[in-house]
Amino acid sequence: MKINKEGYTIIAVTLVAAAAVTAVCFMLTPAWVAWSVTALAAGYFAMTVFFFREPRRPLLQDPDVVFSPCDGRVVVVEPVREREFLDGAECVQVSVFMNVTNVHVNWYPVGGRVAYFKHHHGRFMVAWHPKSSEENERTTTVVDTGRHRVLFRQIAGLVARRIVSYAREGETVTQNSKCGFIKFGSRVDVMLPAGSEVLVKIGDRVKGSQTPLARLP
Repeated sequence: MKINKEGYTIIAVTLVAAAAVTAVCFMLTPAWVAWSVTALAAGYFAMTVFFFREPRRPLLQDPDVVFSPCDGRVVVVEPVREREFLDGAECVQVSVFMNVTNVHVNWYPVGGRVAYFKHHHGRFMVAWHPKSSEENERTTTVVDTGRHRVLFRQIAGLVARRIVSYAREGETVTQNSKCGFIKFGSRVDVMLPAGSEVLVKIGDRVKGSQTPLARLP
């Protein structure tokens, strides 16, 4: 397992801060206080490193399947009309919520050409709020597979304030290659074409780039 590049700066800053605080404590406080602070600083540093972990996973590919773009728990499976890019087309929305212990790398659920990308500034409501898909800080990416257009959104939450996306309009992307990172918990919505066979249900635990969410029509 390696560390995702989005964590390099934060990990370095955390290490320097932890070392500085520990050094000051050893100079100015009793030994038991200094060692207690050292233990807390080491624990915080370990948690920071753990958050930015990037597991090695097999590159699964199936043009008929939409894979989960992230680790987490399925919190929404419902019919919707998508109006940002798909002109009100009927879709099935599948949303996956990530807590702070999940891997926060995001992957392309399908392969093809990036037909649309936009970053939206917005609010930071809790990610499971029904309006977070439309009002929170988020990115929208649409991948044209050649037969279908699959839209997905990275959505910031109450704690997550930083969304990283590697998508660029016009580029060709590989299914289950990395598409970005969301820092400190949030969710990803996937808009499936009408007629897709949904393979998960609310409450299911899914693994990014490994768990099939649906089979395309």
